Amino acid sequence: MSTRIVVVGGGTAGARLAQRLPVTLLGEEPHAPYNRVLLADVLAGRYAPEVIALPGTREPARLGTRAVRIDRAARTVECADGSLVGYDRLVLATGSNPVLPPLRGLRGAALPEGVHPFRTLDDCLALRAAVRPGVRAVVVGGGLLGVSAARALAALGADVVLTQQGERLMERQLDAHASALLREHVESLGVEVHTECRVSGLRQRDGAVTAVELADGFVLDAGVVVLACGVRPRVALAREAGLDVATGIVVDDALRTSDPAVHAVGDCAEHAGRVYGLAGPALEQADALAEVLAGETGTEASDASTPTAPAAYTGTRALTRLTLTGPRPLDLAAFGEVTARPGDDTVQLTDPTRGAYRKVVVRGDRLVGGVLLGDLAAVGTLARAWEGDEALPEAPLLHLLTHDGGS
Repeated sequence: MSTRIVVVGGGTAGARLAQRLPVTLLGEEPHAPYNRVLLADVLAGRYAPEVIALPGTREPARLGTRAVRIDRAARTVECADGSLVGYDRLVLATGSNPVLPPLRGLRGAALPEGVHPFRTLDDCLALRAAVRPGVRAVVVGGGLLGVSAARALAALGADVVLTQQGERLMERQLDAHASALLREHVESLGVEVHTECRVSGLRQRDGAVTAVELADGFVLDAGVVVLACGVRPRVALAREAGLDVATGIVVDDALRTSDPAVHAVGDCAEHAGRVYGLAGPALEQADALAEVLAGETGTEASDASTPTAPAAYTGTRALTRLTLTGPRPLDLAAFGEVTARPGDDTVQLTDPTRGAYRKVVVRGDRLVGGVLLGDLAAVGTLARAWEGDEALPEAPLLHLLTHDGGS
C-alpha cells in the first residue's frame, strides 16, 4: 500500500515537493502554483499571470481548498468545505502572511478601499486594477518587497511615494553606499523616497483611503496605499494542532516537526532558530524533504532541476537578487554580512559612470559577504566561494572583484 503524503500549501516549497513526489496538494489559492518572486513584473505589466505559473505537479492539485484543522491522532486534515483528507505523512508548507502595521485606520483584517497588501496573485491583480496613470500611490516599507512594488507602480504611471522607517532602503541586505545608489535609481524612476519616517495612520472618507499620516505630523495624499512591511510565518494550523512553534514551525534536519509524521518547509518552517522567508531556501528544503520522504517511504522522487539534495537539511546561505527595470535597468545582488566588523578586510570598487558598485567582506581567509550593483559578472564565483565556506586562494583580494571573481 502506497504512503499517503499530503502537502498543505501551494507556494514555492509545496509546489516543488508536489513536482518531485506523488502527493495530494491542498492549495488555498484558486490559481495553479506560481512564482511569487515575479509578482512585481505582473503588476508592472511585464508578464501576464499565466507566464509565472510553476511547472505542473505529478498529481492534480486541489486548488481553492483551505485546510482548517489537523487531527494528529486520526491523521486527517479537515478542509473548509467539510471534507477530510487522510495522511500517513503530512507536510505543512503554509507560507507566510503579510504584516499589517498597527496604524490608526486599520482595524482587523478588513482593509479600507484603496489599501492593498502585496503577497498573492490576487493582491497583485486587485492592485493593478486600482492603479491608473497619475494616481497617488504610497508604499509603506522600503525593503525588497516595497522597492519592487514602487518600481512596478511607477511603470504603470502612478505618482509613487516610498516610505521607509529605517535609515535607508533595503537596509537588511545592503550597506549604506549600495543603498544610496539604489535610492538614486529608484528616484530616477520618478519615485519620491522618504526614509527615517514612521507611518502612524490612514485617513479615510466613506470607507476609502485618502491620505497617509506620518508620525512627525506630515500628511501624504494617497488614492492607493501598498503595505509592504514584511511577512510573518503562518503557524496557526500547526499551533492549534499542538506542534512546537517558535517564530516558525520548529523542524530538525529532516524537516520534521515535533510530530514524526508531520514535516514543514518554506516560509513557515524554522530550522536551527532561523526562518528564511526566501525562495532559495524554500526550494532547498523541498528538495531535501523529497529525498527524506523517498528514502523513508519507498516513493520514487523525480529529479530536481538542481543536483540531488542530501537526505538532510543543514541550512541555506541565501543570496538576494533583484532587477529593477526602467530607462537604466539596475541589477543587484547581496549575500552574507555586507557591513564589516573590526579586523575584517574590505575591498570595494565604484564606477560612477556606469552606476556600478562592488564590495566584498573577508574575515581571516573566508569570504563572509558581498554586495554588487550594476555589474554582476563576478556574482556566480563569489556566491560559490561564500556558499562553500572554503579558504580563499592566496591572491590579492582585489582579484575577488574581477569579472571572473578571481578564478
